[in-house]
Amino acid sequence: MTERSTPSRAVVRLVSLLLIVAVAGTGCSRVGKMFKKNKDADEGQPVEAIYEKAHKSMTNGNWASAELSFKRLVAQYPYGPYTEQALIETAYAQYKSGKHDDAISSIDRFIRTYPTHRNIAYLYYLRGLVNSSRDTVFLQKVWRLDVSRRDLATPMQAYNDFQIVVERYPNSRYAQDARKRMIVLRDTFARHELDVSLYYLRRTAYVAAADRAKYLLETYPQSGYQNDAVAVLMKSYEGLANPTLAADAKRVLQQNDAGHPALTGDWPDYPSNLRKLNPFAGERSAVDNRDKLEAKRAEQAGKGE
Repeated sequence: MTERSTPSRAVVRLVSLLLIVAVAGTGCSRVGKMFKKNKDADEGQPVEAIYEKAHKSMTNGNWASAELSFKRLVAQYPYGPYTEQALIETAYAQYKSGKHDDAISSIDRFIRTYPTHRNIAYLYYLRGLVNSSRDTVFLQKVWRLDVSRRDLATPMQAYNDFQIVVERYPNSRYAQDARKRMIVLRDTFARHELDVSLYYLRRTAYVAAADRAKYLLETYPQSGYQNDAVAVLMKSYEGLANPTLAADAKRVLQQNDAGHPALTGDWPDYPSNLRKLNPFAGERSAVDNRDKLEAKRAEQAGKGE
């Protein structure tokens, strides 16, 4: 009886390795085919079908999928009305998904390529919306920080975008809303100037406080903070021991806002320094305290009725 020969360990390992490689190769091939199938899902499809697919994704709020489909449409059909609309929709999808820098790039590229397009007013309006949101959404929603106390470069650009809509395309469907947004932004800029003037006032830098208050009144007339600016002037002139100018400012304030707390010495009501020790407290200023006081007075007046 002959003894059977057993395969060496080296041979067993080699066979096992070959099997693993074969299985892995098959799996990778399947994955690659699936990826290619997904990647080329719109390959060769009619432009109408791709647009409809992208539009459906937009309707469902699937902004990433919509953006991808619109880009595939543009890649396959670089010219035509569907392409132009796809470029516009791409910018909107990027805006809705929070990709603000990408949206601005898409909008600027469209404006350069189609400066006389029938929807050009919408592109400027959309750019205003994007710039209004850029660099501020996270700060507002998470940390409750006031936009007026942050860098105002992008809100200022948004104001310019809306101004283009209002001045160049006054009869467009976006002009009315652009005007309203400009008013809101003007108040944001005015509040920023008021915050700065109050900063100087608290540190007894009365000349600087008065200068910023006058700048607010001259640059943003009829803003929601014009009476506060007059109150800063009154306080600044009092600090500078100039009773004549202080009296003039007080007279103007009494005429325009007889109930302003500065007239009774209750304003500015600066937040406590202890608040700064709490990193989660959010920012407050004398402007915030003024708003709270006004709301309280309105509530008390309502109860009195």
